[in-house]
Amino acid sequence: MKLRLFLAVALICLCGHYIAALAQTSTNQGAKNAKSNSAGNRSGSTDEGEKRFQTNCGRCHNPPEDISPREARAVVRQMRVRAMLSAEDEKLILEFLAP
Repeated sequence: MKLRLFLAVALICLCGHYIAALAQTSTNQGAKNAKSNSAGNRSGSTDEGEKRFQTNCGRCHNPPEDISPREARAVVRQMRVRAMLSAEDEKLILEFLAP
């Protein structure tokens, strides 16, 4: 029982460190450049996804510049419970992170 609790806490901590590392790899300048480069290619749902990212995630994280859809799904799935995201928030943020 104690081992399972320890493993669960360790897994949560590892996920948190992984997400923090992803956020740190993206600098503010890089994020601004990525936004300006892709501004013409965005759809309405991507813009809404960016707004939801800034509202729910932007307090602690910068948007990663280069993330695969698989990595984005894993990160958002882990953070969904912690950030209390709705299913719609999750979908729109995923579209923003990995179009």
